[in-house]
Amino acid sequence: MMKKKYGLIGYPLGHSFSKDYFNKKFSSECIDAEYINFEIKTVDELKFVLRENPDLCGLNVTLPHKMNVIPLLDRVTDNARNIGAVNVIKFIRGKSGKLILEGHNSDITGFKQSIEPMLNETHRNALILGTGGASKAIYHGLKQLGLDCLFVSRTKEDDSSITYEEITPEIINDYTVIVNTTPLGMFPNTNSCPDIPYENLTTNHILYDLIYNPDETLFMKKGKLYGAEVKNGLEMLLLQAFISWEIWNSTLP
Repeated sequence: MMKKKYGLIGYPLGHSFSKDYFNKKFSSECIDAEYINFEIKTVDELKFVLRENPDLCGLNVTLPHKMNVIPLLDRVTDNARNIGAVNVIKFIRGKSGKLILEGHNSDITGFKQSIEPMLNETHRNALILGTGGASKAIYHGLKQLGLDCLFVSRTKEDDSSITYEEITPEIINDYTVIVNTTPLGMFPNTNSCPDIPYENLTTNHILYDLIYNPDETLFMKKGKLYGAEVKNGLEMLLLQAFISWEIWNSTLP
């Protein structure tokens, strides 16, 4: 039997967690498979990845392709379509040999399972820093957990968002959950962080950073300085990877 092949599309991929995780899993569990990084600048290059790797069994999708990969797929789950982003592609091969690409989103489930134990009844409102592909999953995850959300971006997009300059002490007081979905602070640019008034944070605040390299970002360090509870995105990634594996190997239609 031919070795199964899985992979990740995105750009850049030097920081990728998935390759090491899955190849260690395959080795430790004696699974005859390999996981490869496909670093593609534009999502249009996906067709070359598929052509050159006919034995692919599944893909993960990361920045900057989570949203613009959707039109290239044959079908998308309701969850992923509502979020507007895909981070798992399931490969379905019909009896005729036709390949069907099905888009899923495992970010939402991984995030919910990771942050839910941190929440209490005082955590009613959340600021989501950034408006990229990951932010949409975070928004839907927090809404499902009962929180009202407000996006923060560099430029005002609509009534559901504000700019960083518009974050007042009152807003920080009301929005006790703050999730960073931007790449600010990611290795190697570890001296950067989102521009929020950290001095207004309290011990009742949660700062959750989707970044996992470094382990403790400047965003998290500043939060801890004012007593906030902080967490990075590693557990979410582990949960997301586990869910990806379940999606790829599910026999359900």
